[in-house]
Amino acid sequence: MSTAFTDTERAILRIVQGNLPDSATPYADIARQAGTDEETVMALLRRLREEGAIRRFGASIKHQKTGWTHNAMVAWLIDDARIDACGEHAARHPRISHCYHRPTTAPDWPYTLYTMIHGRTRQECLDVVEELRRETALDVHAVLESVAELKKISMTYF
Repeated sequence: MSTAFTDTERAILRIVQGNLPDSATPYADIARQAGTDEETVMALLRRLREEGAIRRFGASIKHQKTGWTHNAMVAWLIDDARIDACGEHAARHPRISHCYHRPTTAPDWPYTLYTMIHGRTRQECLDVVEELRRETALDVHAVLESVAELKKISMTYF
């Protein structure tokens, strides 16, 4: 579904894609910047959430500054008949922020389920891997650890 936005809505969306105002009245501040009123801002965000264009709207915490300094992308080998059940189980885990089913295209890389696991240490991430192995049909996997963060920003649409 493609949505046509008004100039005012585009102005609001340009603002909310970035850092929100650090104030007691962020929505009023956004409205002022966009040349509209707070109710217009709230109505747009509410509409986009109801339509499923956004899941939530809120602050993001810089996890490294809170002690969550390790992460690992784990690629899992799982057959298509069990991928939905295993993916849903993994997605409910509090240490997993992303869970994707992606088709494999390379014969030497058979993995189709990917989970991003976060922890304070490498071992905490590996503990989650072992937990998933015990609780699900997930077994064969490859752990891809980050070496350096080269870029991490939210996507800019407008």
